[in-house]
Amino acid sequence: MKRAAALLLAAALAPVQAQDTRRSGLDFMTPATQALQRDDTQNPALLWLADGERRFAADCARCHEPASMRGVAARHPAFDGALGRPLTLSARINACRVQHVKAPAWAPESDALLAVETFVANASRGLPIAPPADARLAPFRADGRALYHRRMGQLDFSCADCHDRVAGGRLGGSTIPQAHPTAYPIYRLEWQTVGSLQRRLRNCMSGVRAEPFAFGAPEFVALELFLMERAAGMAIETPGVRP
Repeated sequence: MKRAAALLLAAALAPVQAQDTRRSGLDFMTPATQALQRDDTQNPALLWLADGERRFAADCARCHEPASMRGVAARHPAFDGALGRPLTLSARINACRVQHVKAPAWAPESDALLAVETFVANASRGLPIAPPADARLAPFRADGRALYHRRMGQLDFSCADCHDRVAGGRLGGSTIPQAHPTAYPIYRLEWQTVGSLQRRLRNCMSGVRAEPFAFGAPEFVALELFLMERAAGMAIETPGVRP
């Protein structure tokens, strides 16, 4: 009896764990859009996934087994010691292509690059995002955090103004998600194609009437680092589907 009372007292005095209120962007979608993402026979991004599997077998499989890709997307961007800076997953794919396949890098947002990135990211589907515990990433991640909270454009909005403060609200008829990068590359119905996280970030910048950074710009790499840290522990869902 005394032991039971002691256990109850210990439980009452234990620190209360903060509830994780983070939600995947999928949770904010309509049932029809959710069904498209969850059904591998209906998800339109599966066309890019199949193309990525073919391209991986033709080029990447000379060095990598497809099974070895599991977990890779969960820990990118990652620091590249030779270059002295972090690389996103797409940049890593291109770096491998140039170095080992001896072929030109694919252009940003090209179907080929998006296909291989979709294939590699899909290999980590269901795994938690696990940013590297690498001290060399700290200054880049700090830059990303500052960018996330920086007001920009003619509308003078920051990422946090929408995706932290009014997430779940409505903007132009669409629900504002929390901006967790769990499902990229994604198929957007408005694009009628698969696109990268950087394409979506450029769309957001245009939306607040700011000049978007170029694809691959250090600012975007820093933002990706921060966003992945912000989503640490959340499951990868690639390929996602959005309106």
